Amino acid sequence: MAGSYHILIIDDDPGTLRYVSASLRANAYRVTTARDGREAVDLAATEEPDLIVLDLAMPRQGGEETLAQLREWFNGPVIVLSAYDDERKKIEALDRGADDYVTKPFAVGELLARIRAALRRATQTPVLSGSAVIDLGTLKVDLARRVVTVGEREVPLTRTEFELLSYLALHAGRVVTQRQLLEEVWGREYSEDSNLLRTFIKQLRKKIEPEPAQPRWIVTVPGVGYRLDPAS
Repeated sequence: MAGSYHILIIDDDPGTLRYVSASLRANAYRVTTARDGREAVDLAATEEPDLIVLDLAMPRQGGEETLAQLREWFNGPVIVLSAYDDERKKIEALDRGADDYVTKPFAVGELLARIRAALRRATQTPVLSGSAVIDLGTLKVDLARRVVTVGEREVPLTRTEFELLSYLALHAGRVVTQRQLLEEVWGREYSEDSNLLRTFIKQLRKKIEPEPAQPRWIVTVPGVGYRLDPAS
């Protein structure tokens, strides 16, 4: 239940901090706040939150640097909350380890839904199907160890990237619809968020494909979804 979860909110805007904090407390979350990145890193270490909501534009230490530092040891979900609404910023945040990206101005109901979904994903136990290692030729997905390799190279993935690739790998050779992927990886609240899925697919291709612009593993099926093809 919400009351068992502790959330750290990092934002230099007092109004946003008050608004988000009040909304979360009204929904039985425990809340800690920070006004800049340096304070946030210290609080994350001492308070041990279950989830972090992070603004990108902050004094002393920006959100990007803060996120990179947190991801050196913090394994919980991080939701970026930012006024930046361009794809490059979103991709940078997701690539640094953010689990989700919410653009200001935002509806508190949407933020709460995304927090619930992120916490649900973080506490789910992966379901293994058959062998714990899915062998797709030079691409291998180890579900038990949560390790992905291409040839002899281990590929570092964020938690969400791994969940997305694992779901595609478990259905290798079959078309998986956008809605299926969004609901299975992110939750039913995300069933229409095709932009989020496209961003993560693009990131996965950059990390595992020899030529991301001409993918050989993650194939787009126009108007439907994606298919993960075994390749040698």
